[in-house]
Amino acid sequence: MNEISIADLAMRFEQNPLLTAKNLKPSREDMVVECLGSPGVFRFAKKKWLLVCVTERPKQTDDIIRVARQQDGEIQILEFSKSDPHFDFSDSRVIHYKGDNYPTSLSHLRLMCSDDGENFSVAEDYDPIFGDGELEEYGIKDCRVTEINGIFYLTYTMVSSSGVGVGLIQTRDWKRFDRKGMILPPYNSNFTIFEEKIRDRYFALHRPGTHELGENYIWIAESPDTIHWGHHKCIAKTREGMWDSARVGAGCSPILTPHGWLAIYHGADEQNRYCLGALLLDLTNPSQVIARSDSPLMEPTEPYELTGLFNNVIFTSGHLVFGDKLQLYYGASDEVICGAELSINEILSSLSPQKR
Repeated sequence: MNEISIADLAMRFEQNPLLTAKNLKPSREDMVVECLGSPGVFRFAKKKWLLVCVTERPKQTDDIIRVARQQDGEIQILEFSKSDPHFDFSDSRVIHYKGDNYPTSLSHLRLMCSDDGENFSVAEDYDPIFGDGELEEYGIKDCRVTEINGIFYLTYTMVSSSGVGVGLIQTRDWKRFDRKGMILPPYNSNFTIFEEKIRDRYFALHRPGTHELGENYIWIAESPDTIHWGHHKCIAKTREGMWDSARVGAGCSPILTPHGWLAIYHGADEQNRYCLGALLLDLTNPSQVIARSDSPLMEPTEPYELTGLFNNVIFTSGHLVFGDKLQLYYGASDEVICGAELSINEILSSLSPQKR
């Protein structure tokens, strides 16, 4: 492990990055793996697992831009001429054409497992999870995994030309999947379910988005069944002049501690520098924030965090807990997957009390 810095509580794995695009084969020969996104994390069959977001693009030519999408259970390739004046290619992530948007990448989820939590390989006996239907035509990504009473709840971002919403899949064995469809409509993301019921209700953190009044804040909601969500309340906003001044979003399932629910979250400033912090939520009323990080728990410092598809990014959506040890997996610079360890007690001690 590398030693922690003054402004960083994380002990990064020495062999970071753990996974890069070169470690995975594309889903078909005419596609290329562009990058790997932050994984969902869980334990199953005495192993440690990552549910990795794999982002692909079609192979390109000099004159044509190719875009992939899911349609009728298969990947369809669309072709756009660079010489067509009606197309706007100014954003590498999206092609704009007469009011329609075409994302240039397609994401799916791939299972990888490990005995030691550092050396991961593709789980060949388990199929990848691809988008399904028109609300997932441009794929699924940013999955969080929560296990409750033997059921794994996969909450993820659904990407389509109609917008970005939250989907839910349930499984017990990672072979058979019960797709529940969209549980929160666009625009919404960063949805993660608490690992236990509170007052016989499920709770979750999420982030609605808007270009009008309001910003990218963290909200909480509750549900009787994990499908129908209500009693939404904003619990954490951006803070002017601080490390999380531009946007905030939930990371992984909040961790139950004697002091409250510890929720790791990401925050970014106006320069799009992504760091990690934490919220401490009340045990019985998690809509109340007891304490919060004034300084980041973890910030981009390593070369693989500073430079990549998007520079200066640390983003997490999964972890494992072993007593006081928090084994956290994260995406670095939107390109590779890394690991780090933190002390839960050190995190709790670093938080500043909030007015209640």
